[in-house]
Amino acid sequence: MSKIKKVIIPVAGLGTRFLPATKAQPKEMLPIVDKPIIQYIIESAVESGIEDIILVTGKTKRAIEDHFDQDEFLERYLIEAGKEKYAEKIRKISKLANFIYIRQKGPYGNGTPVLNAKHIIGDEPFAVLWGDDIWNTPRVPHLKQLMDVFEKYGDPVISAMMTDDEGTGKYGIIDGVKIGDDTYEVKSIIEKPGAEKAPSRIASLGGYIFTPDIFLELEKTPVGKGNELWLVDAIARLLEKRPIYAKIIDGDYMDIGSKLGFLKANVHFGLNDADVKDELKKYLKEVLK
Repeated sequence: MSKIKKVIIPVAGLGTRFLPATKAQPKEMLPIVDKPIIQYIIESAVESGIEDIILVTGKTKRAIEDHFDQDEFLERYLIEAGKEKYAEKIRKISKLANFIYIRQKGPYGNGTPVLNAKHIIGDEPFAVLWGDDIWNTPRVPHLKQLMDVFEKYGDPVISAMMTDDEGTGKYGIIDGVKIGDDTYEVKSIIEKPGAEKAPSRIASLGGYIFTPDIFLELEKTPVGKGNELWLVDAIARLLEKRPIYAKIIDGDYMDIGSKLGFLKANVHFGLNDADVKDELKKYLKEVLK
């Protein structure tokens, strides 16, 4: 069975929930402590074994390409200024993986950027991650958990988490049969059904492992709600032809796409940053008195 070496990360969105901060910079480049959101996601993917990072971008996303490019001038300046620690941090960014950039073309919707990368993926299984979803997984990286399930069953895998009644109105909810520790065989995914109609409290979000046949289903999937091409619609079509599994992720999901999630992530990572954690704890205790 082929190992998962490629990941598609769609980053062409406008980030309107963060305006005006995202008027002139990509949402994915907003910093959490001292690193942009997208770097956390890519570092976790690389830790899972990913070698090729396929970023599906738009015309306002040049800063992402620049961030992961080599900057010899900045490295040299930092070394000459006696800031070797920072020079090494900058140097490592461009060496994380093989970066591939393609421009998104086609209808709106989260299925389009996946389909755009078909020619790069070929006949290999691959991963999809979103550019504003971070998982805090102290034991095993988020994507590696999905890979482990794929290696066991050989079929597509969806990342999932347990949610509450409120979450049933925010996420796609999985109806499935438990087949192992935190692993379910998916029967269907119902988009934001609400507490009364939800078949479970298992929310689908944050990433996927796909086999190449998802591209055939995306090509056949009609444009749907909001005149957009939805990945979940293609998954439903694929589900009629082969098993799909869901893995409850061992870790905490951080929805960086919301303002509150973004603030929570900064506090979380700040409390785990050696340079600022002590002063941050002190500050939080003061303001929360």
